[in-house]
Amino acid sequence: MQHNFDAVELRVLGCLMEKELATPEYYPLSLNALNNACNQKTNRAPVLSLDEETVRAAVQSLKERRIVYQSDANRVPKYWQAFSKEHDLGSRESALLAVLLLRGPQTAGELRGRADSMCPFEGLEEVTASLNHLVAAGLAAQLPRQPGQKEQRYVHLLAGDAFPPEELARPQQPAGGARMRDEDRLALLEQTVSALQEELAQLRSDFHAFKQHFE
Repeated sequence: MQHNFDAVELRVLGCLMEKELATPEYYPLSLNALNNACNQKTNRAPVLSLDEETVRAAVQSLKERRIVYQSDANRVPKYWQAFSKEHDLGSRESALLAVLLLRGPQTAGELRGRADSMCPFEGLEEVTASLNHLVAAGLAAQLPRQPGQKEQRYVHLLAGDAFPPEELARPQQPAGGARMRDEDRLALLEQTVSALQEELAQLRSDFHAFKQHFE
C-alpha cells in the first residue's frame, strides 16, 4: 500500500507517534498540544511554524483516511494515531519511523541516539533489525552511500514518490544472514563507536550535573 502524505500530515503523524512513546502520560494530544509539538524547535528538521488551523486541517485529513482518531472522553477533544497498529509496528519500529518523519534521512547510529528516549536499543543490531522490518513493510528504505560518506542513511517512504526507486538501495543483511563485506563491517563498527561516544558524553554530563547538585 503506497502512502502519500503531505509535509504537515507527516509532521502531525510523527508527533503523535513520538508523544505516544515518549510521554504516554500526556497522550492522546489536544489540538493545542499537537500544534506545539509540530512547532517544537528541538528534534525537528525542518523547524516549522504552523498555525492551529493548518494543523487542524491536517488532522481532519488524517481522520478521513482513518490514520488519526478523535477522543471526546474529555471536555477538550484529543487525538491519537492508529498507523502503528494498522501496520503491526512494535515500539522499536514506531520510534524509528517517528524519528525519520520528524528529522528526515539518518544513519542507523543517528536513529539509535534520537529514538532512545522513546524506546532504548541495546545495540545497532537491534536498530538494523527494526529498520529492516520497516523496509520489508514498504515504510522505509536505505539510500545509497554518497561519495565521501562512510554510512548509509535510511528514509521513510510515506511521502509518495519523494525518492524514486532508482535512488534507493537494498537494505543491509540482518545479523546472521549473508556474510558482510569488510567495508560494511567497518561502517557498522564506526556507527557503534559513534553511538558509544555519544552515550559516554551524556553520562559525563549527567555525572557533572549530579556532582554539582551536592556541592
